[in-house]
Amino acid sequence: MDLFSFVKPKNELESKPDEKQKPFVPEEMWVKCPSCNQMLLTTDLQENLYVCTRCNHHFRISAQKRLDLLADNGSFAEFDANLRSKNILDFPGYDKKLEKAEKNAAESVTCGECTIDGVKSVLCIMNADFMMGSMGTVTGEKITRAFEYATEKRLPVIVCTVSGGARMQEGILSLMQMAKTSGAVKRHSDAGLLYITVLTDPTTGGVTASFAMEGDIILAEPDALVAFAGPRVIEQTIRQKLPKDFQTSEFVMQKGFIDAVVDRGMLKETLSKLLKMHGYKEAKQ
Repeated sequence: MDLFSFVKPKNELESKPDEKQKPFVPEEMWVKCPSCNQMLLTTDLQENLYVCTRCNHHFRISAQKRLDLLADNGSFAEFDANLRSKNILDFPGYDKKLEKAEKNAAESVTCGECTIDGVKSVLCIMNADFMMGSMGTVTGEKITRAFEYATEKRLPVIVCTVSGGARMQEGILSLMQMAKTSGAVKRHSDAGLLYITVLTDPTTGGVTASFAMEGDIILAEPDALVAFAGPRVIEQTIRQKLPKDFQTSEFVMQKGFIDAVVDRGMLKETLSKLLKMHGYKEAKQ
């Protein structure tokens, strides 16, 4: 037998371990907080309602997750689920954008009737997963119908906003939804009924300039972007440097446009207290 038969070749000694022996860590197991750069376990983030356990950054969540957070289990009955956006102006490329958006969500807003801690209410939740929650004709129609239903049934309305503004692919028809929804809000108000808005990140453009800021009580999640025009547009227009944290919910609250900034974990309890404080009682079983 060769004396050196038991000696491994140098290249074999330096070879890397088999890839199969490496521990496998799925990418979806960890999430990096965009605010403090902390790596968070996905399961911990879910248990904390998608709020960073280190810096309290509120991640954006889908309409369904927010619905599960606010509405009592099994109480939500959706309105107008069959309404869908169409390319009414034959805008180039809009059909493909709608097709892509519908893979993520049915529409930019979900409206319906539910109970919140037993109090019957109308709840509208905008959805960033559908074209960044932009306001098209269907968005305005669904919100208007929800307010008209609430006025008829004498119910309070809660609207959770998240939007990039009016949808340019629908042109002036999109902008008309500002007046349309505002009219429905006014009729609801004239009937002596309560309207609460919850501003989430981001709430901008035509949505901010209409129903988002028309609530009797305006709440917001921490550090949410609340704006009409973007900061760069404003700086170029007024030729001045804007303050730090400009257009965050905390900054807007200091200027008197928002009543309270509420952590996500306290939101349902806060809404429940406000509804009952204004005389709305739990529905009879």
